[in-house]
Amino acid sequence: MKRFLSVLGTVILGLALSRPGTGQPSRAVAQNPVTAIDILLEPDATMVDRATAANHRLLTMYPKGFRLGNEHQPHISCLQRYVRTPDLANVYEAVGKVLAGERPTSWMLKAYKYDFAVWDKLAITVIVVEPTADLIRYQQRLIEAVAPFTVKTGTPAAFVTTPKEPDINRSTIDYVATYVPAASGTKFIPHVTVGVALPEDVKKMVSEKFDTFTFSPVGASVYQLGNFGTARKKLKSWELNPLK
Repeated sequence: MKRFLSVLGTVILGLALSRPGTGQPSRAVAQNPVTAIDILLEPDATMVDRATAANHRLLTMYPKGFRLGNEHQPHISCLQRYVRTPDLANVYEAVGKVLAGERPTSWMLKAYKYDFAVWDKLAITVIVVEPTADLIRYQQRLIEAVAPFTVKTGTPAAFVTTPKEPDINRSTIDYVATYVPAASGTKFIPHVTVGVALPEDVKKMVSEKFDTFTFSPVGASVYQLGNFGTARKKLKSWELNPLK
């Protein structure tokens, strides 16, 4: 758990705010020379159902938390990077080629425990997934594929901001800059964020026996990041064809 908290506690990941993606840089994105992106996998109904059940439980503990659904989509972040905005189309093409060479729908991923990290007095709660050889290989291929289009770091302008969240904190900027190697390879901890509650309540939830389950990815997307590493704006998505 300590290793997980040291990674996740740096910046809270995984609140995907789903918005339509066209596959082309939006006008707001195109105005900035660098874009902070998250390349993620979308899980099947098995994971979505379990994540939703966990989210409902957390909401009974802490009704002010967020609800999974249209605005907060369960997902697994695989790679966060700064890329040159004019190269976004090239990034999408590169990710598409990686997906064409992989078969994510054939992967049987195992979810095996709850865990959490405390941020602003709340426990950000996740379902942790075993980092299989497939996931690690996929992440490495993504790293190599988008490397020609990446830059070392970015400014707050690389992220999505809103009137309610106008600022990007330094820990977010630094986390994306150091995602490779800090959260890659043997340090990659795949997980699905399921909600928030008070730490004392989540500790009880984490201490209970977890019924492990398997699931598979059914889609992949590229999002523009917001504060705290949240996947805020969908830029491109792929529906993965199941094996026949």
